[in-house]
Amino acid sequence: MQLAQPLLLFLLPLPLLWAALAWRRGALGEAGAWLLRHPHLAAGGQAAPPSPRAPLLLQSLAFLLLIVALAQPRQVGDWITPPQGRDIALIVDTSLTMSIDDFELAGRKTSRLAVLKSVLERFVTARPHDRIGLLVFGAQAATLTPPTFDHAHVLAQIERLQVGMAGENTALGDALGLALKEVRQGRLRPAIVLVSDGEASNTGDLTPAEAVAVARQTGVAIHTLQVGSDLFAAGREAQAPTDAQPALAEIARLTGGQHGFVRTAEDAESVIRAIDRLEKTLARPARQREIREWYGLPLALAAAGLLLARVLSIRRQGA
Repeated sequence: MQLAQPLLLFLLPLPLLWAALAWRRGALGEAGAWLLRHPHLAAGGQAAPPSPRAPLLLQSLAFLLLIVALAQPRQVGDWITPPQGRDIALIVDTSLTMSIDDFELAGRKTSRLAVLKSVLERFVTARPHDRIGLLVFGAQAATLTPPTFDHAHVLAQIERLQVGMAGENTALGDALGLALKEVRQGRLRPAIVLVSDGEASNTGDLTPAEAVAVARQTGVAIHTLQVGSDLFAAGREAQAPTDAQPALAEIARLTGGQHGFVRTAEDAESVIRAIDRLEKTLARPARQREIREWYGLPLALAAAGLLLARVLSIRRQGA
């Protein structure tokens, strides 16, 4: 505990001095006052009026508490070390191949997109200090939310993801280019997490090679998750990547990112954890401490004391 304004405690003698003078003046006034009694009033028929010194004591105590409140007592806690976050853009492939149910979750067949939605939601929740954005691509690329600290909105947008919402094809280059425009350079390098089934880009204005060149020039890491590659994998286990895998792996390698091929939900979790370790959040030097203010308690007690003193004064005047 400490006081933010300790010098104000030097004012504490003033209410005590005022109380002493008022007490003495009240005592002298009572000694020289005349007391008139009505002959028809019984000696014990009426309760004695409140003492004039009770309001004085309450007022003095209230003034003392006000000075204590002005001194701002507070409890000082640990040092606050604010972390330094980064911009992260999540790019999710919503083409028709993402509807293939070659995953198992809780013993049930589950589509690729459903599993990835669950994994990405945990990734976003685990990084509260980063600005995270969400983009989707199919025949076209679209930004659902730019990088933001409003992670509740990002999670809501992930929950709304649907297969085919951006078209049937795979405009991978356009998606990367749009993400590169969204992320912002800071003290920590931005990062892009690309989730796709590895199918070649067959539509769009920008090729993946051109987007990778821009990412290398601007220092943006692109992490890639490849979810199967067999368009006819429905009803059976995802097959090993073929010619499409090196494309995503090369994107990650050239930009300093992490690449992973996802066959199961556990694989997706493992790759996301690897990305999380690679894109660490740094802690800045602590400059502030946790503060819990306690001036409200003496302030409330002072207000209650003044109110009670006023009530007693009114009762005595009406007695």
